[in-house]
Amino acid sequence: MRIEIKCKHCKSQNFRREGTRKTDNRGKIQKFYCKDCHKYFTNDDGFYRMRNKPEIITMSIDMYISNLSSRKMRNQLKRHLNHKVSHVSVLDWVRRYTLKVYKFIEKQGYNLGNSFYADETMVNREGKLDRFWCCLDWDTRLITGFHYSLSTNPVEAQEFLKKAISKGKPKYIQTDAGVFYPRAFRKLFYSNKIGGLAVEHKIQNYQTTRIHNYRIETVFMKIKDRVIDFRGLKALWSAPILMTAIVIQHNFIENHSTTDEVPSERAGVNLELGDNRWLDLIRLSSKEACSS
Repeated sequence: MRIEIKCKHCKSQNFRREGTRKTDNRGKIQKFYCKDCHKYFTNDDGFYRMRNKPEIITMSIDMYISNLSSRKMRNQLKRHLNHKVSHVSVLDWVRRYTLKVYKFIEKQGYNLGNSFYADETMVNREGKLDRFWCCLDWDTRLITGFHYSLSTNPVEAQEFLKKAISKGKPKYIQTDAGVFYPRAFRKLFYSNKIGGLAVEHKIQNYQTTRIHNYRIETVFMKIKDRVIDFRGLKALWSAPILMTAIVIQHNFIENHSTTDEVPSERAGVNLELGDNRWLDLIRLSSKEACSS
């Protein structure tokens, strides 16, 4: 993936290479001189002034979200690469770059199907049971929207449904028989023009059919396994960020077990990511931020 270089001061591409800046862990970094504004700059590839190599940072993020704790990640880096890093640094990388990448991917266009499956589940945070809401497009297996809350009620359900359709509006959304969903659907989707709901609400009632809303439950199993690996979520301010990281991992990093494709690519988002997908996403995010 090729990254376009621009002067960070005036956005000009009229520059020349002008020596290097030596760093302890990242080696030599190319410096540039802008011929238009006559200022020096280095290319912000998303890792500007970071003390560790981008490959170390992105490998740590990927493995942490997959299954390793921050302390185990620290030990692995020391054991295999003889690289010292604090477990606090690993957590900081996850939080910093999750927010950066999320802003970028939310601006992409998605080609989604007509059937969405939504549900909510409980996640442990410091002994308290918070709620994580999630909506899945069945055609692409893309998580179309998610929401983190402290409780379940029609207001939270409505907020979740707004996020669920932010990338595309389906013909119907299937949920379980949660009592808060019908009111939220009426508030959000009722149309006087057609005298009914603009988005159909299908209900999978386990008490009646003995069938779970399994299409979304399989996603929750994976998410819950990762939260267990976290030994529960910690602070309220950081819990939604970690859940966002899991969603990014699902949508953009890993191949889905059923389709053997990355959900975002199946949804028509072709960013030409290489093998290190986190690395390319961070660089693309930085490029987009610099050009805006």
